[in-house]
Amino acid sequence: MRWTWIDSFTAFESGRRAVAVKNLSLAEDHFADHFPGFPVMPAPLILEGLAQTGGILVGEANKYEKNVVLAKMSAKFHREAIAGEQLTYTTTILDLNETGARVSGTAYSGADLIAETEIMFAHVTAAHLPAGLPDTKFVFSGELTHLLRMAEATARGESEAEAN
Repeated sequence: MRWTWIDSFTAFESGRRAVAVKNLSLAEDHFADHFPGFPVMPAPLILEGLAQTGGILVGEANKYEKNVVLAKMSAKFHREAIAGEQLTYTTTILDLNETGARVSGTAYSGADLIAETEIMFAHVTAAHLPAGLPDTKFVFSGELTHLLRMAEATARGESEAEAN
């Protein structure tokens, strides 16, 4: 199972707001068991998609010089998200400082509000890491680098193909 819960960015305003989409396909493993006969997106995965959208927004605002980790989240759900729908995640930076950021987020399917959240992110430096771990940019690496390029291209008004 993959751990990236954003398919693409549709809008990206540096340091302010990001909009991403997630297509809910029956081909995704979690729909087989959650729930048989009524395939709904697990709520924690919706929250993870919102956190990834907001985390990339916060990371980009800091030029990816700081690791951004989820510190706290509060959420309210309005209904289930069902296989076949497309979720639109919108995140907005409410506060950004040296220690972290506070972001608001919503998840919609069309005009229907699925979830709303407030997310707290912390900036993690070498001083915060357990002894023996290297001070690497562990958040903004690997599979996430494709999404980072996509967000930057969206901010510049380019297509996904132009970003690659």
